[in-house]
Amino acid sequence: MSDVVTEPFEEHRGLLFGVAYRMLGTAADAEDAVQDAWLRWSAADRSGVADPKAYLVRITTNVALDRLRSARAQRETYVGPWLPEPMLTTPDIAAEGAELAESVSMAMLVVLETLSPLERAVFILKEVFGYPYAEIAEALDRSEASVRQLGTRARKHVEARRPRFEAGGAERRAATDRFLDVVLGGDINELMEVLAPDVTLWTDGGGKVKAALRVIAGARKVARWLAGVTGQPYAGVQPDDMRVMRVDLNGEPALIVEGPDGPLGTVTVDMDASGRVQAIHLVANPDKLSAIVNGHRLPL
Repeated sequence: MSDVVTEPFEEHRGLLFGVAYRMLGTAADAEDAVQDAWLRWSAADRSGVADPKAYLVRITTNVALDRLRSARAQRETYVGPWLPEPMLTTPDIAAEGAELAESVSMAMLVVLETLSPLERAVFILKEVFGYPYAEIAEALDRSEASVRQLGTRARKHVEARRPRFEAGGAERRAATDRFLDVVLGGDINELMEVLAPDVTLWTDGGGKVKAALRVIAGARKVARWLAGVTGQPYAGVQPDDMRVMRVDLNGEPALIVEGPDGPLGTVTVDMDASGRVQAIHLVANPDKLSAIVNGHRLPL
């Protein structure tokens, strides 16, 4: 394959993966979308392509849209809450831009799941990557007026559901560490002190490992669930054979619970304005831990 074909694609591969991951929520699906985009790009008549970057983003967005529509049907029969696949990031990811960093957070990806596929595409291209509506309309083969309507609706939807308080990295890391210490202590009263009254707990086991089958809401219920699983064997691994690693996942401080053979799960927390834990996202589905096992880091 000539450099004229491969160089533009490789130059923008990170961007294309970033678009696809925000659209689809899993590394595997994003990789497949990027590969499909490559096949279309390499087979296309590129003689009239003035802007390879815009053309590649257009291809990738439409591939991701097709995949997302198919994935929606599968997620309707998913066992328990569906959460995005966590990915490793560097601690300084926020330096690349607050909007870019927030857009890959677990909480934001959960919110994006509530948008329609087209709303999600418009929001990501406009609000995250800053594309003008005219270019988005061309990419999606829609009128600019309809794309503006989609963008307005998506932005209002996200604003109503996004985390109400965005803590800085140091605050979030301190809250994550405190949460870990209290959970390991196993005292329900102490747990109640660090949890917001309306805290929610999302546990994604995908039917493959033990997890709550629905979102748990309320400090007392969440504290009881956490106290009940702490110190117990999990996925056949005894507590003494587990260790907790502090890492950065999806642009925020997080925890990985490791067993002898690799990760057992990841934990991220969101805070409210008082510094208490507002939401907990626990991913334990083995299929969603492969990116961490492989050390795959998320490019912005």
